[in-house]
Amino acid sequence: MNVVFLSPHFPPNFWPFCVRLREAGHNVLGLADVEYHELRPELRQALTEYYKVSDMHHYDELLRALGYFTHRYGKIDRLDSMNEYWLEAEARLREDFNIFGLRPADMNRVKRKSVMKQIFQQAGLRVARGKVCRSPAELQDFVDEVGYPVVAKPDIGVGAAKTYKITNDTELMAYIASKPPVDYIVEEFIPGRILTYDGLADREGQVVFDSSLEYSKGVMEAVNEDSDIYYYMVRQIPEDLREAGRKVVQAFGVRERFFHFEFFRLEDGGLVALEVNMRPPGGLSIDMFNYANDMDLFREWVNVLTHGRVEQVATRPYFCTYVGRKDHIRYKRSHEEVLATFGPLIAHHEPISGIFAAAIGNYGYILRHPELDTLLQAAQAIQERA
Repeated sequence: MNVVFLSPHFPPNFWPFCVRLREAGHNVLGLADVEYHELRPELRQALTEYYKVSDMHHYDELLRALGYFTHRYGKIDRLDSMNEYWLEAEARLREDFNIFGLRPADMNRVKRKSVMKQIFQQAGLRVARGKVCRSPAELQDFVDEVGYPVVAKPDIGVGAAKTYKITNDTELMAYIASKPPVDYIVEEFIPGRILTYDGLADREGQVVFDSSLEYSKGVMEAVNEDSDIYYYMVRQIPEDLREAGRKVVQAFGVRERFFHFEFFRLEDGGLVALEVNMRPPGGLSIDMFNYANDMDLFREWVNVLTHGRVEQVATRPYFCTYVGRKDHIRYKRSHEEVLATFGPLIAHHEPISGIFAAAIGNYGYILRHPELDTLLQAAQAIQERA
């Protein structure tokens, strides 16, 4: 197969996708706007060829790059980046070169939260009341209907950046005055815990790997309050969450892709569908998949592309926790003390790219253990303030 990987160097922990593709015998064609020598050595060795453009936002340059690859290697079989930021560019390229996968006609349902909400309802799932309010009058009518607090977020957006929690009239006026000039969806505030249904679907839309994350707090709160966060991967996925998640897989037609779906767990035990992301969960989560299951999800994705199936079945012998720390917060324990105290639990640790720091911290630790309490106590100790 000829596989084009956009931005193979970013996120920084995604380079094994290219390595596993090459190990499986595929042509791995890298396309990005950084110099070749800036790629890590393992990535350079995995690439059959690398094409540098001056700017990944210039679609005509991406077109020329795909034309060059097609001329040199033949038809392009797959194209991906595993990065939501490039989802629309990928879709246009797939359309123009007739490549399997999401196309421009799919973008509204996988990018617009307002359209996601409609599809959730069609699948029989509960949602928060919400509306794209394009005028102060529409906004006031919606607030009068549902009451405070409400949450306003870009209808198309990644992560929790530029998201507002509005609790009174003064904050509502401040939001109207300061919100960016793009469509915002305003939703009733749902008091519940965020949890996810994540996984990998094969070419027929069957889930061949799944997992779930639970969070110490919402990502929106971590960004808006500039506080730290930890989250953990469970060993047993609740059956109602798995059922709801698989309904979403079918409703959105997920094929041969990782996915990351977010839900609220309400105090009454019910689930509310929040949003879909057609990519792996962010940060070091795919590494957490691997450490929690003693498997290689980078390789299993390649197995799905190559053979239409995975080789390993997840057994979840460990809970796995991500613990983030921010540079501006003074913690009780230094990094060296963290390693000395919790070393047997720590599977991996590394600096986090600045673009993700507001949400998950400047430095991250992955911990694993069969008992959740052990990990939660360690996470809280690592984040204990001075």
